[in-house]
Amino acid sequence: MKFNLQNFSRTIKKLRKEKGVTQADVARFLGCTYQSFQSIEYGRSTPSSATLLALAEYFNVSADYLLGRTDLPTAAENPLLTVITPANEYSEALKTSLLPLLPEGTVWRDPADGLEGLRRRRLLFLVALDEGGCNLAYYRMLSVLRLDGGLLEGCLAALVVTGVGELYTKDVARDLVLSANLAGCAFLGRPLVEATGSLRNFRVQAQTQGTDEATAFRLAAAELVERLLAWEALPPPSRILALHASARSTSNTLDFWELVKAGLPEGVEVQEVCLQNGTLADCIGCSYKTCMHFGQQGGCFYGGPMVEEVFPAVRACDAMVMLCANYNDALAANLTAFVNRLTALFRQNRFYEKRLFALIVSGYSGGDLIARQLISGLNMNKSFYLPPRFCMLETANDRGSLVKLPGIAQRGALFAGRIMGAS
Repeated sequence: MKFNLQNFSRTIKKLRKEKGVTQADVARFLGCTYQSFQSIEYGRSTPSSATLLALAEYFNVSADYLLGRTDLPTAAENPLLTVITPANEYSEALKTSLLPLLPEGTVWRDPADGLEGLRRRRLLFLVALDEGGCNLAYYRMLSVLRLDGGLLEGCLAALVVTGVGELYTKDVARDLVLSANLAGCAFLGRPLVEATGSLRNFRVQAQTQGTDEATAFRLAAAELVERLLAWEALPPPSRILALHASARSTSNTLDFWELVKAGLPEGVEVQEVCLQNGTLADCIGCSYKTCMHFGQQGGCFYGGPMVEEVFPAVRACDAMVMLCANYNDALAANLTAFVNRLTALFRQNRFYEKRLFALIVSGYSGGDLIARQLISGLNMNKSFYLPPRFCMLETANDRGSLVKLPGIAQRGALFAGRIMGAS
């Protein structure tokens, strides 16, 4: 967090005296010791982002005012759109190309200047990658997001990623979505427009639209911005679908789900579907016309439980909870088959208003790898809406060990509340 500590110190002291409170009063509000707040007010220590936001709430001013970014004590109405652009030699060209697509009054933020004061905003991340598929300012921003889990509370976002080469655009986007999501940011379904250096990934769209690849890219970005600005909050879910591929007698993941399910309110309809071994054929690639033909009839060429049970359940639900056991740093084969087979339904149905959640239990580590797979397969590709902090990651190896983890019941209840309260 970059700002002038001396100016911050003077502002805090002035506000405290105007409010007529003592340092001890403020410390009690913050839940810290008198000495800790005194150190902040005297400019000897830098407050965390959470403390900064709490101080802004206490003194009824904006975080930007405390940081010296504005002379107006109270926050103006949030701008329609805030664009966050990690700077490198290619970022200016990306900004210039997208500027005509953005609404009047769009605010630009360089993450090097800090990410404070962004709560409850509509965000568009613009990330331009260099020849090596990197952007050093982006990685510094990623670190900030991972270290402060509340920076983007209440935000809704989308992203545009471009590259000089042909690789890493989706990889970078997926990492950003997970990190920002765990910092409190929701993402639209299909939140990404990405352009490789050759723009070959826009060749089909260009042919369909009767234009060139560069224009097809700008049209996709324009559609994304339009959806971001038009999005309206969803009501609490009333029908929840839980999908898994685990054996109930031995699964820590299903034990976790039972804790979460116990925290859901009465009246919420919950359907559980087990994708059992030997019953679910994976997709091996029908032609586009074949997939469209069966999709228009509400089915799939391969038939079976996917068409008879899973497709109707997906259509009916408001929220889908993926129950994922991680043993090989990958989604279970049957869950992967589900994602692939969902293409037939996706041909006719977008899932923008269906929420995606996940409980991920790893035997050792790597739960974040599974979360990334869900983001790329179901949020970025299949268009499920990603609520803030969409997943909960736990580690439990031995049978029955998850329910013995300290605080696990409370975390389960918290996640149940998150499912019901996500917008």
